[in-house]
Amino acid sequence: MTLGHFIAIFVAGLAAGTINTVVGSGSLITFPTLVTLGYAPLVANVSNNIGLVPGSVSGMYGYRRELRGQGRRLLRLAPMSALGGATGSLLLLALPSSVFKKVVVVLIAIALVLVVSQPKLARRLAARREASVASGDRVPPVLAFLVCAAGVYGGYFGAAQGIILIAMLGIFLDDELQRLNACKNVLAGTVNGVASIAFLVNWHHIDWAVVGTIAVGSTLGGQIGAKVGRRFNTKVLRGVIVVVGLAALVRILVK
Repeated sequence: MTLGHFIAIFVAGLAAGTINTVVGSGSLITFPTLVTLGYAPLVANVSNNIGLVPGSVSGMYGYRRELRGQGRRLLRLAPMSALGGATGSLLLLALPSSVFKKVVVVLIAIALVLVVSQPKLARRLAARREASVASGDRVPPVLAFLVCAAGVYGGYFGAAQGIILIAMLGIFLDDELQRLNACKNVLAGTVNGVASIAFLVNWHHIDWAVVGTIAVGSTLGGQIGAKVGRRFNTKVLRGVIVVVGLAALVRILVK
């Protein structure tokens, strides 16, 4: 790894850790950065996933106050995230890398659409919350199923997983947005953690220099996101994500 690559990957990890804690979709910074630097899509995806795990833990710790009182809810949902994450990661490892290279183009496009539409989703969630279908610790079965499905997506690729989760939680649970965001951080972190275990068994897809660089950056970013990330200009963040994501699409399509 050259010094230039190290700096680029570290900054991407820092940004991803911050964005994941505040909104989600941080992988749309790190994964495209790695692909643009020349890493194979599968190696980039696996190394990125493992590297972001410490950032997820950092974000959970930063949101620990908002997690108070959500123990029962998480006991119901976290196992579903774990099941989904294991399924998605096994699919990634079982299918040929050529399949991932083709599918990832579609997944990035879907993730970018979600990033762009996130403000509209947030407004709809705020309006929906007034007539929420669940309150307290009750978790509708359909939400548990959808969280598992989101885990499959997250274990396979993961970009914009946080936005998918926060949308689901906002629709089916009656709670403050910041508390739901804290719950989202735990669920997404669970998916990444379980997927990482599966990836570690197949270590030949891992670039440890990338993992370590992203891990350090995302850990710092998780703390930044928990403390000051809510003050960031979300339009600027969204624009950066879209530009980097489009660059990755071009890189994969022309390679």
